[in-house]
Amino acid sequence: MCRIFGSFAVAATGPELDTVSARQRHGGPDERGLLTGRGWSLGCDRLAVTEPVGGAQPLRLGTVPGVLAVLNGEIYNHRELRRRLAARGHVFPDACDGGVLPALYAEYGPAFAEELDGMYAIAILDLRATPQLVLAVDEMGMKPIHYHEGPGGAVRFASEIPALLAFDGVPADPREETLDTVLATKTPFGTDTALRGIRVLPPGATAVARGTRGLRVARRRPRTAAPGAGLLDTLRHEVHRLARADVPLCAITSGGLDSGLVTALAAEEAAPLHTFHLGYRGRWPHAEGAYARAVARRARTVHHHVEVDSEELVSLLTRTTRHLGQPNADPIALSTYALFRAVHGAGFTVALTGDGADELFGGYDRVRAALAAPAGSDWTGAYVDALAAAPRLLRERLYTPDYRAFIAERGSVADHITAELRAARAEGSNRLDTLTRFETRRRLPAYHLRRVDHLSMAWAVEARMPFCQPSVVALARTLPAEQRHGKRALYEAGAGLLPRAVLNRPKQPFTLPLTAMIAPGGPLLEPVRELLSPARLSRAGQVRPDRVRALFDRHLDRPSDTDALTLWALAVHELWRDVVQGLRVPVGWAA
Repeated sequence: MCRIFGSFAVAATGPELDTVSARQRHGGPDERGLLTGRGWSLGCDRLAVTEPVGGAQPLRLGTVPGVLAVLNGEIYNHRELRRRLAARGHVFPDACDGGVLPALYAEYGPAFAEELDGMYAIAILDLRATPQLVLAVDEMGMKPIHYHEGPGGAVRFASEIPALLAFDGVPADPREETLDTVLATKTPFGTDTALRGIRVLPPGATAVARGTRGLRVARRRPRTAAPGAGLLDTLRHEVHRLARADVPLCAITSGGLDSGLVTALAAEEAAPLHTFHLGYRGRWPHAEGAYARAVARRARTVHHHVEVDSEELVSLLTRTTRHLGQPNADPIALSTYALFRAVHGAGFTVALTGDGADELFGGYDRVRAALAAPAGSDWTGAYVDALAAAPRLLRERLYTPDYRAFIAERGSVADHITAELRAARAEGSNRLDTLTRFETRRRLPAYHLRRVDHLSMAWAVEARMPFCQPSVVALARTLPAEQRHGKRALYEAGAGLLPRAVLNRPKQPFTLPLTAMIAPGGPLLEPVRELLSPARLSRAGQVRPDRVRALFDRHLDRPSDTDALTLWALAVHELWRDVVQGLRVPVGWAA
């Protein structure tokens, strides 16, 4: 697990590359490697997980001169690949997973990623004949690559946006529509980011740049499920495989079904297993600590209940916004950052999580409501509104006339998603398949996986996600609708593994109690009020300060989840605008 960066068809100076590396070295503190040449650079800040003694990057092989590679992630089938490649004459200096990449590329060219099983972001520089750069990310997008294309086919890339912005020629230019995006979907989806000219590779993509042509991006074909495999057996196999590590490993246990299943299965393989759960000091609604302890007792783990002081929340918000490089209005970001900080502080380098299950198995209330809508009804509007931090009518009321007209002219991201879903419905696509495809291919990579990647690596922790493994994803796609709807298949799988109280509890997100914390006397009230001062809002000219103040007054009089999340989203966007102004400053980015 590492942080990678580089450039192609453009010169990069030593100080420039030093700053790029420094801004993401929190994710790769063990070793730095950098190679440069005429018009190219390739670098890696390494977190040593597999074969910690070997595996220096960039990766090179004597049997493949002129091919360089860097890897962020894990290749789980590297032993099988090494045996196959050794039979073709390749010689490997160590057993590190990334060491197979130059030889694999030599044998398969840009199609090499079709042979990989794992979570990864890879850059390969082929300096033979006509030089070319090849970028590839895993099928689910667990490991991102952000990139910028400039004149003459210039490509610059990095694992994180703040690092990418340290390259000369990459501007920190916020998109004007970002505020609407944050209010409509909480964070940007798809390949565009909140900054103009900076994009992220889509899940399962391979991109090739050659000469002055620039990047050509193509999606690979999704994997198919192995015949006859059952869900519990497949999940058990993946959890056991991911629970083997050359460094200390733990599990994140929220107290819900998904992380509980991962915890129970991991405890079969890794004993004693340590588990981590996060809460906030004091008495707050929706605390899940008792459920997490019940899972830990049943699985016989060494359990760590981590508590965060509410006085630290402002600092956590600033740090998470900085590490993400773009706004994310889901308060779960603060909890995620604080939880992985505790994991790191306790000496663990790898953590298993339950991310991805809700998207694959229809676990969200908005999906259930859309499926329950009568046949022939237009369920898309209510579904898209459920994605929002602020419902459509509320956010449009807050906008200034000029900003409302700007969004109306170009179309809100909510309009584009609605049109996409309606087009799939018009083509006769199954409703559950349509929703699952959107949740897994569009929302999951941008909303959850990028957050988990950035905020775990902020503390040099590798997050492994069994539900996002190709075998589990492919099997989920083949299950009958009644097994996927409402996670029925997962509840059946957990029946003999989890406490009844966990199986019978209502679903709730792993997050912080935002509504109570912005209510009168709450620790976030004054920080949010300050970020939404009339003077600040007037400068941007996108929302009406008087109506934001009225929303604040309404929430203080009658606290509500909707108003609290709207105020939070506005505040996160304002803070991000401040943070992005400093992203061109050449400083390190310590966690």
